[in-house]
Amino acid sequence: MSETAEKLKLELSQLSAKERAEIAYFLFHSLDDNLDDDIETIWDTELTKRLEDINRKTVMGEPISQFFEELREKYS
Repeated sequence: MSETAEKLKLELSQLSAKERAEIAYFLFHSLDDNLDDDIETIWDTELTKRLEDINRKTVMGEPISQFFEELREKYS
């Protein structure tokens, strides 16, 4: 990471949580220029397909508590 970026990190760490959140939001959305223009449509299509699969019972979900427990076991 560049010296400038390191200095920014140090200065930003001294801001309030609200201010850091606002900057994080800005930075995250500044990346949109590099994303596929159709990404929202692609995600909407995928989410619709997954919801239809759940409603047809062709796939089964798992309880969120089980999901997080598996993550904890895997990464702890």
